[in-house]
Amino acid sequence: MRPIQELLLDKKAVLFDMDGTLVDSIGVWTDADERLARELTGSAPDRAEIRAFREESLRRFRNEPEPYLCYCAQLQKRYGTPLSPRQVQARRQAIAHELLERMDYRPGADVFLRALKDRGYILVLATTGRRSSIDIYRTKNKSFAQKAPIDGIFDRVYTCEDVKAIKPDPEIYRRALEDLGLPAEACVAFEDSLSGVQAAKGAGLETAVVYDAHSDPERERIDALADWNIDGYPGLMAALGWGE
Repeated sequence: MRPIQELLLDKKAVLFDMDGTLVDSIGVWTDADERLARELTGSAPDRAEIRAFREESLRRFRNEPEPYLCYCAQLQKRYGTPLSPRQVQARRQAIAHELLERMDYRPGADVFLRALKDRGYILVLATTGRRSSIDIYRTKNKSFAQKAPIDGIFDRVYTCEDVKAIKPDPEIYRRALEDLGLPAEACVAFEDSLSGVQAAKGAGLETAVVYDAHSDPERERIDALADWNIDGYPGLMAALGWGE
C-alpha cells in the first residue's frame, strides 16, 4: 500500500462510488431483496445467498441495456411469481426507496466531502445504482440535505443509465474522465467492492478502498488491486492532517 499522504498528490478530481463507499447501503439492498422474496414466496433465502445471487446476476448482465431488469427477470424465475420482470423491478424499487429515505452518510463521509469541496477539488459521483435511487438521496433524504446535499457537493453525477455496461466494466469511469477532460493520473477513485475497484483500475485510476464488511469475502482480491485502504473517513482526515 502507498503512503496515505500521497492520496491526493497532484490530483484535481476525486471520484466516488455511492453504495458501500459513502453510505452503508449494501445491506439495504439485501434488506430490499429479502422483503421482496418474502412478499413473493412467504419466505426468504439466507441473506448471504441473496447478496451472492444479486452480485452474480449483475456481473452476468452488466453489458445488457437494463441489467437490473435482467436481474429482476431472474428473480421472477427464481420465485415463480406471476408478476412480470418489470413489475418485480417496480416493487423492488418501491421497497428500496422507502429504505433509502432513512439512510445516512457513513461516519465522517459528509465532512470529508465538504473538506474536499472547500479545497477546490472536482467531485464526481459514479455509481452502478439507478438515477431514481440517487434522486431519493437528492430530494427526500433529510440527512443528506442537512449534511452534504448531492447537488451542492458533486460537480457531476453518473448512474447506470449513463452507460452501456455497469461495473466491473470501466465505462462509467472512462466517461467521467472524458467529460472532465482530465487524465486518469489527475484523479483518484474511492470504492469499496471488488467490482468497483476493477472498474476504477480498468480506467487507469489510482483507487482508495473504503472498508466495508460486506466485501470481506473478496478482501484478498480487493487488497491486491487497491492503492490505499481506508478504515474510515475520520481516520483518513486525521492522517491527512485535516481538522474538522
